[in-house]
Amino acid sequence: MRYALLINERPGAYDGLTADERAAITAEYVALMKDERMIGGERLQPAETATTVRIQGGRTLMTDGPFADTKEIFGGFYIIEADDLDDALELAARVPAARLGGSVEVRPLVER
Repeated sequence: MRYALLINERPGAYDGLTADERAAITAEYVALMKDERMIGGERLQPAETATTVRIQGGRTLMTDGPFADTKEIFGGFYIIEADDLDDALELAARVPAARLGGSVEVRPLVER
């Protein structure tokens, strides 16, 4: 079964970390990409670069940047092939954001 691991980061999670600590976290993400269950994944640009589109009353409204009250920011995702949910959860628990105040949402993909 294929799953999406949606990585939500806590803003400021890397503040105060040394260059070596940041490099170690990056190495963990790189190691995850080498896992045989990994199909693909991407890190997103910072939330400040986002543009949100809404349609209200037939008008297209665009807003730049993130919401000010957001406790977590969608930072990236992995697509994996796992035997079952437990297998997917084991991989999700290895994502550094989960222990740095963020979360990883695990969702099965719609099979076509």
